[in-house]
Amino acid sequence: MSTSASTLAFVESPVQLLNVLEWAHARAAAAGRPLDGVPSQRGRRAAGPGAEPGPSPADTPAPVPVRIVVLPPTDPMSRGQLRRMAELARDEGCEVQWQEARGSRLAPLKALAALARDVRAARTVVVGDPFSRYVQLLLTLVRAEELVVVDDGTATMEFVAQTARGERLVRWHRVGGGTLPGRVRELAYAPVSSAARRRFAPDRGAGAGKARRVEVFTSMPVVPHGGMTLRTNEFAWTRARFGPPRLTKGTDLVGTSLVETGIVDPDRYLDAVRSLTLEHGATRYFAHRRESPEKLRALSRETGLEIVRPDLPLELTARRGPVGRTILSFPSTVVHTLPYALTGTGVTVAVCDVDPAWLTGSASPRARSFLAGVTDTARDVHRLPAQVAPTAG
Repeated sequence: MSTSASTLAFVESPVQLLNVLEWAHARAAAAGRPLDGVPSQRGRRAAGPGAEPGPSPADTPAPVPVRIVVLPPTDPMSRGQLRRMAELARDEGCEVQWQEARGSRLAPLKALAALARDVRAARTVVVGDPFSRYVQLLLTLVRAEELVVVDDGTATMEFVAQTARGERLVRWHRVGGGTLPGRVRELAYAPVSSAARRRFAPDRGAGAGKARRVEVFTSMPVVPHGGMTLRTNEFAWTRARFGPPRLTKGTDLVGTSLVETGIVDPDRYLDAVRSLTLEHGATRYFAHRRESPEKLRALSRETGLEIVRPDLPLELTARRGPVGRTILSFPSTVVHTLPYALTGTGVTVAVCDVDPAWLTGSASPRARSFLAGVTDTARDVHRLPAQVAPTAG
């Protein structure tokens, strides 16, 4: 059995795990920690084909010691990427614990029992998804002096906005109502959600069970509030460990799970991808880990795009290379993160707006304004006119 760690992180996706590593690197750099002197092979072992070796880890700050608890989802693509990210985290000196918390009715309770003591003992707790019900349940046990939220994509924007308004934490694409059993479960869970929301309010005193300091570590354009600390994630660890990438002459297109989450109509999405492919000469399509195989087969058949299913988050995949000189994306996390990860490489990131006509009837009322906000606030990206991706006839 592992010993308790003073810094404990909970992640449920590959991107969250990557951002925990970025946070540990940034915290070490800010503290002026001594260099670790680890041989440079560690930073080069995961370099992609044609990539130039990145700076040696011996030239970068030693990471903050952190124990990372992986609470994996059930889908195979996410689990595969998480295992690859876990390897990189262990290379950085982190202890990684794989803790199943899904798959059966008893799994969450077993995981909670296994983690309770360490959660109570941790002085700093890092979470990747404040909207996660399981993370919220764990937060009821937290007695840490510091609580850190690292990016889980654009959801961070909504998290900061909701906590500023004192609202309950609800994902931006979620539609209210639902079935009667669902509403009953929401009502029963409400006390846990409320307790978790209070944990994200900085405590200027020494109240038991509350975080004294709350930090948001993000690449997203957010404004901290109520004593919350903001630290910008510039993907310094990624840039120090990998690349710069070899650039190809083609254009790459980044996929999105907006269809899978019920926000965008599948046919409209296919039309938009086809239009972008013809307009910009795209040759590769980097699939989101949650995109369905059926949808990807249809995209390949209708557009001729090479479908690439990365085994790591796109920020690492692009940084390792090879990568196109232009990367096209719909409104998503990568229009905020890739400009940081690819700084100085000559890659142009372009974003295509989602036409309101593409939205499904079941899309939440918040969807249109949220997606527009993701595009409007992106830095160092080229914005494509909406008519590039036409609506279906």
